Amino acid sequence: MPEPEAATPVVGSTAITAEVIVVGAGPGGSSAAAYLADRGVDVVLLEKSSFPREKVCGDGLTPRAVKQLIKLGIDTSPEAGWTRNRGLRIYGGRTEPFELNWPELAEFPPYGLVKARSEFDKLLADRAVAAGARLFENTNVTEPIIDQLSDRIVGVVAKDGRRFTAPIVIAADGNSSRLSVSMGLTKLTNRPMGVAVRAYFTSPRSDDDYMESWLELWDGKPGESNLLPGYGWVFGMGDGTVNVGLGTVASKADKAGQNYREMFSRWVAATPEEWGFRPENQLGPILGAALPMSFNRQPAYHRGLLLVGDAGGMVSPFNGEGISYAMEAAEMAADAIADAKFRGFGSPSAEAALRGYPTRLKSEWGGYFRLGQVFVSLIEHPQVMHLCTRYGLPRPTLMRFTMKMLAHLYDTRDGDWMDKVLTALTKVAPSA
Repeated sequence: MPEPEAATPVVGSTAITAEVIVVGAGPGGSSAAAYLADRGVDVVLLEKSSFPREKVCGDGLTPRAVKQLIKLGIDTSPEAGWTRNRGLRIYGGRTEPFELNWPELAEFPPYGLVKARSEFDKLLADRAVAAGARLFENTNVTEPIIDQLSDRIVGVVAKDGRRFTAPIVIAADGNSSRLSVSMGLTKLTNRPMGVAVRAYFTSPRSDDDYMESWLELWDGKPGESNLLPGYGWVFGMGDGTVNVGLGTVASKADKAGQNYREMFSRWVAATPEEWGFRPENQLGPILGAALPMSFNRQPAYHRGLLLVGDAGGMVSPFNGEGISYAMEAAEMAADAIADAKFRGFGSPSAEAALRGYPTRLKSEWGGYFRLGQVFVSLIEHPQVMHLCTRYGLPRPTLMRFTMKMLAHLYDTRDGDWMDKVLTALTKVAPSA
């Protein structure tokens, strides 16, 4: 079989053309490219670095994200290298933790997964390429190409001068999203903004059937030291290591401001010695990343540009999860673009299909994200979180309800009374 044509054209050559350009090959970008290729759309996927590459993430996937992997036809079995988990182990309100299994639902599988982001992202990029997407690594996009007559984006320019053109572009380039900013789309400062830091440790806790969540962070002995403003996690990677992280959230972006690495070090120093969360067992540095929440950059469609994932602030204010929403948005964007293609790019009918993308996003998550904003405004104070965990966690029914709410895991049709209440709340809440 002949070798494929080189993916990197020489500088100064004619532009690479496609029907859609996706900027950023994270979970949202690669999923969008895969879904588009599956729908018969000619798509180019641009990644500023090369695979495998590291990203700051908890590495834990809830059943909501697992559902998207199954939709993409990805094997999620242990034999394929995934570490499965049964639910959440929650620390807070007492010394002993609470264990809650993932709910049995019609709309979501009853298990979560753990996989390092370096492997996860490459897996999704490979899936996109297998579907027919053209992947260009080491391609750092610096600016859009704007058609002067229509004032629409019609392509992008890479740092090395290469040009890529298409009638539709997806920005999946993360929180800073230079492409979105260059198109005049800046962040809303009145939306929650989170920050996450994490590090890997060798630890005997590597094999665990539960993902672990700490709703109270103490910088010393629990109940006898200072409460830190945030939540923690411990995810066993199944390979002798664990991902240990800390997240915080502020109700407004301009209210954030902490020394998160120092906070992380204070928290892990107070964990049991036998767990191994000590500097001598740490693998690599403590890394951090911003978590843009609740549609903090809008609109999600603007002059030929669609936003997916962190670029559009598609992170849950309830739990800081972003991967599942990025992948879901990718599918919704692909649906809108494929519809627009067959209506005829550039036609009024195609434009109507593309404008339906942000409408669908807000219909799906707008009320839920708005409830999350209220939630954040209440629990960003450690004392309030302490009261909630002390008096709420010991009540099993309330905790099952809270888990469904925080993880966004409930059936929207024919569910139990908890599902019906949560569905009703998200429908009556104004969209974020």
